[in-house]
Amino acid sequence: MINLDALYQLKESFGFFSNQLTYPEKLDFHPKAFESAFDEQHPGYAEIQQYWKNMHDISLDDIQEVYTRTFDFEKKTTLYMTYNKLTEQKERGQMLARLKVLYEMFGLEMPKSELSDFLPLMLEFLYAAEWRGDSRAQESLTLVVMVIEDGTYELLKALGEQNSPYFHLIKALRETLKSCVVEQEKVTNCD
Repeated sequence: MINLDALYQLKESFGFFSNQLTYPEKLDFHPKAFESAFDEQHPGYAEIQQYWKNMHDISLDDIQEVYTRTFDFEKKTTLYMTYNKLTEQKERGQMLARLKVLYEMFGLEMPKSELSDFLPLMLEFLYAAEWRGDSRAQESLTLVVMVIEDGTYELLKALGEQNSPYFHLIKALRETLKSCVVEQEKVTNCD
């Protein structure tokens, strides 16, 4: 289950994550982008700080090359969150349709050129959607977070194996989402 208040308080960081996972531009690395989304209490602060430092140690041309090589040419590091998990076309298609309807339900129009499981799009939804007071929010946002969690699990492992600078960004994203998950009480059987 997702703590919607905690998720809402972290909206700025989801906007940052989304921007960092789209094709890199110079403005994406302006200090204000980082400072407006993170403080020392942020659950992913240590990882995001390492990511930020790593990116500032290389040129924009190198960052763009790493981005393209990592996310455009490697199946294991795709930014499509259901690509590696849902291998049956019908099952994946149903999930893509479900996500699209969910975005539209909260007033966000999806770009026609993008699939609904594209990680930057999903993070942009968490950043831009207004779900407070909506009775559908709990179930809907739990689905979005679950798809991101599932998709980024393998992505994180593959980025770690490649020693990618994006490893720390995805780890920070996962720590951020983890801080919003409320574990339900475990039921124990007494025999």
